[in-house]
Amino acid sequence: MKYTLLFCFLFSFALSTTQGQSNSPSENVEITSGKNKTQVSTNANGMLLVHVSDSDIKKFKSNGVVRYSTFGAKGDGKTDDIDAIAATHAVANQEGLSVKADDRATYYISGKDRPAVIQTDTDFGSAAFIIDDTDVENRNSPVFLVSSKLKAFNLEGVSTLKKNQKKINVPLPQTCLVTVTNAEVKRYIRYGLNQNNGSPQTDIFIVDKEGNVDMDAPIIWNFDNITTITALPLDETTLNITGGKFTTIANRAESKYTYYSRGIAIRRSNVLVDGIEHRVIEEGDHGAPYGGFLNINECAYVTVQNALLTGHKTYQTIGAANAPVSMGTYDISLGRALNVSFINGRQTNDINDNTYWGLMGSNYCKNLVLDNCVFSRFDAHMGVANATIRNSTLGHQGINAIGSGTFTVENSTINGRSLINLRSDYGSTWQGEIIIRNCKFVPAGGRPVSASLIGGSNSGQHDFGYTSYMPERITIESLHIDDSNHPENYQGPSIFANFNPQMTDDSYVEQFPYIRTKEVILKNVTTESGKSLRLSDNPFMFKDVQVITD
Repeated sequence: MKYTLLFCFLFSFALSTTQGQSNSPSENVEITSGKNKTQVSTNANGMLLVHVSDSDIKKFKSNGVVRYSTFGAKGDGKTDDIDAIAATHAVANQEGLSVKADDRATYYISGKDRPAVIQTDTDFGSAAFIIDDTDVENRNSPVFLVSSKLKAFNLEGVSTLKKNQKKINVPLPQTCLVTVTNAEVKRYIRYGLNQNNGSPQTDIFIVDKEGNVDMDAPIIWNFDNITTITALPLDETTLNITGGKFTTIANRAESKYTYYSRGIAIRRSNVLVDGIEHRVIEEGDHGAPYGGFLNINECAYVTVQNALLTGHKTYQTIGAANAPVSMGTYDISLGRALNVSFINGRQTNDINDNTYWGLMGSNYCKNLVLDNCVFSRFDAHMGVANATIRNSTLGHQGINAIGSGTFTVENSTINGRSLINLRSDYGSTWQGEIIIRNCKFVPAGGRPVSASLIGGSNSGQHDFGYTSYMPERITIESLHIDDSNHPENYQGPSIFANFNPQMTDDSYVEQFPYIRTKEVILKNVTTESGKSLRLSDNPFMFKDVQVITD
């Protein structure tokens, strides 16, 4: 069985052992052992056949580590080493051993559909990896798949759920990650050039063995009906992935929404990725977009620290509205992931160069953190519940988000067109509050624009599949706005953009009312231009907002 990875697919992995032989069908690898020398081959069906000598097994167990070179990896930057790499991890997974790359090696990885499954600590060290995407057998197949040995199971006995429900009355074997879907209800009915008919209502949350829901990542929807509900036991130990200098030779496919997922897919909870580097070369005048070199899905408690990543070149295609659109393309992609942190992250290209797309995209996540990162963008497409950005600098695409809970930005510099842009294609909704402390806002990276702190739009005429909210409360404390380079007739920055230019008096009727902010608290907000902070270019729309100043 070969892997086929989609963004929101969940993988499990199992090994069965009989008389010195193990089969791992999800890996498409067969492992045998005996007196013959260690070697790797493939059969007519493409299955990877790995034979390990008894003496090598003893050596591996004695050292506690397996190396790619033992299974035939050349590391010369020219020979395709993916079979040897996949074989190494398969044996390491079976024996519970770590994997170590050779520091001086350069491993060439072809476009073969051969994911290497990582289930043990892996040290890529200072080794280089060249991922060649110019001729790929399966663009949905990752190079490395970080997976759990634990299996997901259908959760019986739960027929409904309520928003903020604290407990489910079903015992679990241990703390689990629960994923639930109601296919009869559509949410996130997208508006604009990439319009669509929405996605099935879904949620993901953590439940302990007594059935208590972790209220730091609460249930955010009412489920009057449940189509599917699964539980995946959480790994209790941390899996460590360290080092590695990866370079992708970019694909040359047609510029359309055929995403490439050729990187490291993380489908296991409790993972630490430390010191990884990723660069992209040979991008031409066209190409298909990428779904994240780091693709983190269906998991919790993942930390990526000391990473150096790369923004991808922006290409255009024709969108769902039959008009040209720029395609999102990412080096970081997250979906249905909880408690994910990026610490001390950087990118190789200029965060304010708009020829490169924003580094990050996410869907259905909770409790995302950027700490001491310099990235071109933070983005939450189909909702994030609670997010924190601290000690960071964000570039030309700034902060784009919709969701719920508390969004905190502190000790950071933001270079977007707005301090926070509430995505209009999903209704510019944030059901909760926004807190901004000790920050600097450079509108449009210093280009002459009429700046607003909270951007977005909502005409009140489109059904997004939910009621759209503006943040109930916005607290801004110690913010400096560098609006020194401003256009002529500049009136000063505004708190709110003009979310609906047509709403200028009470005669305007919203078919789907947009719930406005109740309160804005301002303390120590200063501008480089010396001009005062205004409410909005559309004061009527925000006439009922209470603005409290220090």
